[in-house]
Amino acid sequence: MKLFASLLIAASLALPALTVQANAPQAAAKPDLAKGEASFGPVCASCHGADGNSGSPANPKLAQQHPEYLVKQLQEFKSGKRANAIMSGMVANLSEQDMKNIAAWLGTKQAKPGFAKDKELVSLGERIYRGGIAERNIAACAGCHSPNGAGIPAQYPRLSGQHADYTASQLVAFRDGVRKNSLQMTQVAAKLNDREIRAVADYIAGLR
Repeated sequence: MKLFASLLIAASLALPALTVQANAPQAAAKPDLAKGEASFGPVCASCHGADGNSGSPANPKLAQQHPEYLVKQLQEFKSGKRANAIMSGMVANLSEQDMKNIAAWLGTKQAKPGFAKDKELVSLGERIYRGGIAERNIAACAGCHSPNGAGIPAQYPRLSGQHADYTASQLVAFRDGVRKNSLQMTQVAAKLNDREIRAVADYIAGLR
């Protein structure tokens, strides 16, 4: 009887430990860069370039972008929070791990520099980017995206060298309520006119 009681006590002590182990969250799988590259190539490279440096001004450069930001955008394309007919189709079959793999791989690629093209507007763009427009309560872009456009990982995307056409189109989309996945950007863009948007976008293209 003593032996039986001892076994019962030992078993009862072991149960909580087993329960804790069973309920412990699984460690998140680390991104697989090789799988990320393999997933990116057949689907994404035609629009965004083989190394994430898009050759088309209408399509964003993704190379060197913060992985956390890229994952968030892919998730929101898939959920419909960020509406885009082309991208929603592209991400439809991507798993959460696929997204993390692709984003991590893109984060390792070097972004190619861009260039400002409009000399008449670039000085206006610089003033807005670095200092905002105080009299209209427009915050400086540099406050969130950093003076050199590097952004802040997991919070604000890298902008440095991005195609001016793409940046301008996104600012217009935020302003016009077409793109709805950032209240902060909607509020900023709502105060910018077309000339100011073109100026900021052109200045960003030349940031290093």
